[in-house]
Amino acid sequence: MLVSINWLNQYVDTKSFTPEELAELITKTGIEVDGIDYFAEQSSDVVVGYVDTCQRHPNADKLNLCQVDVGDEKLQIICGAPNVRQGQKVAVAKPGAVLPGNVKIKKAKLRGVESNGMICSLQELGIAEKYVPKDVAEGIFVFPDNAEVGADVQQLLNLDDAVLEFDLTPNRADALSMLGVAYETAAILDKDITLPEEHVRPDSERASDYISVDVKAPELNPYYGAFIIKDIEIKPSPLWMRNALMAAGIRPINNVVDITNYVLLEYGQPLHAFDYDLFGSKNVVVRRADDHEQMTTLDGEERILSSDHLVITNGNEPVALAGVMGGANSEVNNQTKTILLEAAYFAPQAVRTIVKDTGLRSDSSTRFEKGVDPNRVERAGYRACHLLEKYAGATVLADPVVYDELDRSEKVVDITEREINKRLGTEITASEIETILNKLQFPFEKKQDQFTVTVPTRRGDIAIFEDMLEEIARIYGYDQLPYTLPQGSSQAGGLTKRQQLKREISKYLQGAGLMETITYSLTDEASIDKLISPELLEKKPEPIKLPMPMSEDHNYLRLSMLPELLKTLTYNRARNQMDISYFEMGNVFITDEKNISEQPLENLRLAGAMTGVWLQHSWQHEKKQVDFFLVKGVIEGLFEFLDIPVSFEQTKLTNMHPGRCAAILTEGRTIGFLGQTHPALEKSMDLGETFVFDIDLEQVINLYTNSTSYEPISKYPAIARDIAFIVDEDVQAGDIKETIEANGAPLVRNVRIFDVYKGDNVPEGKKSVAYSLLYQDPKKTLQDDEVEASYQQIVASVNEKFHAYVRT
Repeated sequence: MLVSINWLNQYVDTKSFTPEELAELITKTGIEVDGIDYFAEQSSDVVVGYVDTCQRHPNADKLNLCQVDVGDEKLQIICGAPNVRQGQKVAVAKPGAVLPGNVKIKKAKLRGVESNGMICSLQELGIAEKYVPKDVAEGIFVFPDNAEVGADVQQLLNLDDAVLEFDLTPNRADALSMLGVAYETAAILDKDITLPEEHVRPDSERASDYISVDVKAPELNPYYGAFIIKDIEIKPSPLWMRNALMAAGIRPINNVVDITNYVLLEYGQPLHAFDYDLFGSKNVVVRRADDHEQMTTLDGEERILSSDHLVITNGNEPVALAGVMGGANSEVNNQTKTILLEAAYFAPQAVRTIVKDTGLRSDSSTRFEKGVDPNRVERAGYRACHLLEKYAGATVLADPVVYDELDRSEKVVDITEREINKRLGTEITASEIETILNKLQFPFEKKQDQFTVTVPTRRGDIAIFEDMLEEIARIYGYDQLPYTLPQGSSQAGGLTKRQQLKREISKYLQGAGLMETITYSLTDEASIDKLISPELLEKKPEPIKLPMPMSEDHNYLRLSMLPELLKTLTYNRARNQMDISYFEMGNVFITDEKNISEQPLENLRLAGAMTGVWLQHSWQHEKKQVDFFLVKGVIEGLFEFLDIPVSFEQTKLTNMHPGRCAAILTEGRTIGFLGQTHPALEKSMDLGETFVFDIDLEQVINLYTNSTSYEPISKYPAIARDIAFIVDEDVQAGDIKETIEANGAPLVRNVRIFDVYKGDNVPEGKKSVAYSLLYQDPKKTLQDDEVEASYQQIVASVNEKFHAYVRT
C-alpha cells in the first residue's frame, strides 16, 4: 500500500511531523513502513506561465516561438512540444531554475533566436513515465484554466509529496484504504479525523426506472447496489485527484475511471462503472457462471468460466467477473453519457476462486479477498456519486436499486484492566485504557474495571480478547512494555566469546569452500603419534589408552585430528570422491608421564585436510589443484579475518613432505603447522597429493580481541612499482618481503610476491624473486621523487641484508 502524505493530510493533520518521523511512529505501532519515496526530485523556480502568443520558429519547422507571461515578467521561450498552444497555462522553468537531475536552465539561442527558460513536461519535472497521463505523455503539461499565473508548481503538481510504502500483514486489510490509514494515524498521533463528503442531490427520476437487481447467489453476494448517473461529461479529472492517483501508483485516465479508482483507494471499497447504454438490458443478474461459458474481459482476453465463478450479467451474458475485472462489452468510453455504478460486497472466497483460476489479480480483487468493511459499501457508492456530480457534471438518480442481506453486526469484546496487565506485565490504569480506546475510536461501556468494547466493522481483524490486547499494547507502545531476565539458576541466553568465535571461524572456512566434518575422538595405536603439531611435541605428550576399548581401531584418545581426517579422505576416494576439502574443530587430549593419572588437558584445535581439484572451469579448460600456497592462503585469510598477525616458517616434521611444510607463528610462538603430507604416507593410505593444517585454537581465542577498527580509504591515487631481486637459492622470499615492508613503510601499502624464477640468465645457485609494491599516501598525492627515494631505500636495504641485486 502506497500512502501519500499530502493525501493523508486531508483527513489527519500530520504537518508537524517529517515523513521519517511519521514512518517511525507507524512502524512502532505494528504496521511496517518499508520505505519512503519522494514523488519527484527537488526542483526550484518553476512556475505557472500563460502562453500569450505561439508562432512557428522562423528558422525551424518543428519549433515554436512563445511569449509566456510568468506573473512578474514575460519570457520569450522556444518550445518543441507538439501540443503547445496559445492560451495555455503551462509549467515554466525560468532562467536559473534547477530541474531534477541537476539540470540548470540558462538563457540560450536556438537556431539564432534567444530562448529564456523552458516549458516543461511532467517527466522533466521528475514524475515517473508510468504515472504520466496518456493525454500529456508526448508533450508539455497544461494546467486547468483556474491555475494562478506565477504560482509555484510544487504544490499544484504535488511535487513536494512523500509516499510511505506499507508492508501490511494479512490481517490489516483496513490499512488498504486511505481512511483506514487515517484512523490508524489519528490513533497514533491522538488527532481528530476529517471524513470525506458523501452528500448528493438526487434527481426526481428514480434508479429503479432504469435498472433492477436480481442476486441468485446471495451467499457469495449479500449486497449489490446499482446507482444510475446520467448526463456524464467525460473529461480529465481535477488536478488534485490526478496528483493523488499518481502518488498512489495509478495512471489517471478520465474523470469517471479516476473517481472509481480514487474511491477504491480512499474507502478500500472497489466500485465498477458500466456504460449503461452498452450494458444491454435493464436487469442486473448476479449468478454463478455456466460451465464453459465465455466472456472477454477489459484486458481483451477470452475467459473460459465454470460454475465456481461468480459473474455479473445483463440477464443474458456476463459483463463482469465479480470483484475482479469488468467486461469489454460495457466499458466506459469517451462517448459514455450514462453509467451504471456498481457498489457491491463479494465474499472473499468467491473472488479468490476467480483469481486462482484465471490468474487475474487487481487492486479490487486484493481488497475483496482480504475482506472489505460492510458499512462502507453503500457509502463508497454515494462518495463516488458526490464526486461525479461535482467533477463530471452528472445527475444522480434517486434511490439506488439495492439487494441487501449483508451482515453489518459489530463484534463485542470484553476486556479487564486486571487481565490486560497480567498478560502484558504492565501497570496500565483504567483511565489509560479509556484513552487508548478513544484514540482508536472504539465505542465502549465501562463497569468498574471491565470494558465492553464494540469493534467497528472497519476492523474485521478484531474478534477476541487477544486481538484487543494487541490493540491496547501497540497504542500504549511496545517500547514501553517491561522486560525481565530469567530468575533463579537459569541464565539469560547468549553465546560466550568462545562459542561465538568458533561459529565465526566455521562460517569463514565454509565460505572459503571447505566442508565441516566430525571424526572420532579415538584412534588406533598406529596413528596415535602421527602428524602432531610441533608445539605439542615439545611437551612430549603421552598417549592415553582406554582400559576397555570397543575396538582396536579406537583404543587411544587422539593427540591430533589429522590421522582420522586422512582416513575419511581415503574412505571417500575409495568411492570415487576425489576432490575433497574438510575441516574439523575439536579437542585433542594431552598428558605427560608425570601426570599420567590425572585428567588429561583438552586442547581445542582446528584441523583440515584437502586434496584433488579445488576449482574447475570446464568451458575455459581451466583446472586448479589444491597446493601448498592455496592452503596457506586459506590460513592467511582466516587470520586476517580474525585480525591476528601471523607468519610462516619453513620446518620439517615426521610424516610431512620435507620441502613443503611450514610452522604457523603468532607473536613469535608456534601455534600449528601446514603443508603436504609425506608421499610415503600418501601412498600407504592410497591418497594423492594431500595438504593439511593444524592450529591451536586455544591460543587463537586468547589472542582474539574483537576490537572494532577501520582504516579510511584514501582518496589519493596509488602508484604500483615492480622489482625483481637476484638472491641466493636458500634466501626465503618471505624474509625479503618483511624487509621491504619495514623499509617501505608508511608509503608502501602492500607488497605482493608474483614470480620466482630459476633458469636462463640467472646465475647458478641463484634465483629471481619478483615483488609488486603499491605506494599510497592517505593525506596527499605522492610525487615521483618521493616514490623513487623510497624505492632506492628498499633496494639498498635488501642488497645489504641479503647480498641481493636488482634484476634488469
